[in-house]
Amino acid sequence: MELLAVLAADSDGTISERARTVLLTQPAEHFVSAAGRPDADMRLFDFCSQHLGDKAGVADALAKNPACPATGVADAAAHLTSAGIQALLDNLERLTSDEKLLAAVRTSPAASTEQQQLLAELQKGTLSADDIAEAAAQLEPDAAKRETLMQRVTHMNVVERLTLALKGGRTERALLIRDSNKLVQKCVLQSPRLTETEVELFAAMTNLPAEILRTIALTRIFVKNYAIVRNLINNPKTPIDVSLHLFPRLNATDLLKLTNNKNVPDTLRSSAVKLHRKRKMGLPGA
Repeated sequence: MELLAVLAADSDGTISERARTVLLTQPAEHFVSAAGRPDADMRLFDFCSQHLGDKAGVADALAKNPACPATGVADAAAHLTSAGIQALLDNLERLTSDEKLLAAVRTSPAASTEQQQLLAELQKGTLSADDIAEAAAQLEPDAAKRETLMQRVTHMNVVERLTLALKGGRTERALLIRDSNKLVQKCVLQSPRLTETEVELFAAMTNLPAEILRTIALTRIFVKNYAIVRNLINNPKTPIDVSLHLFPRLNATDLLKLTNNKNVPDTLRSSAVKLHRKRKMGLPGA
């Protein structure tokens, strides 16, 4: 498939035409397999996006392969399924790198309700001026630096804030994790510069939406950190199903503290009391 795609782009018209003719007779699954290779030739991606996007699975294969240029995915975006859209949402830096791609995905009829909500977040505004001022005051004691930070964020559009969330520093992430746009918040959690110490603080924040706390809990590398798990369990905004799943991992001291924590749901506290009693009695499964 790859060699034929290279020949289809040949400067010799006869060779190009013959290669295209053969390519168009091949089963879609062959293209899906070829387009999924991380080292596939760019000409294969080009041919698939321009001529085969409507073939079953081809558009999704392009979306799932980070090696495929965003422009190529954009050309086939109308044929994405929910799985292909999710692959793009899982890589927000790529999704927002091309305005054409973003626009095409946002109008896709294949997006699930949750995906539509996330894509709609791209149209939402930023934090209010008062919210920015309050958050900046907590993060930056230096008045001049605080003013600069506030000015930067206030005048940014959604895509600029997504980029800052991914590439900015610790102070920017601490501010943007409070953004009213859920995609911006998720970008903060996807930042390659994010540290576990920062996530520990996020996990304890009661002004974060439950969905973001759930995202932290579902990220394997985060929940390997005991402090993050403990903070999530003790955060009253953490969804109860998440807390009930995590709390048996608490050590004896933290479990005892949880039994007396009046801020968490009664169901969690009573479950902690039962587990604490079992451990004291040395019962199996405790």
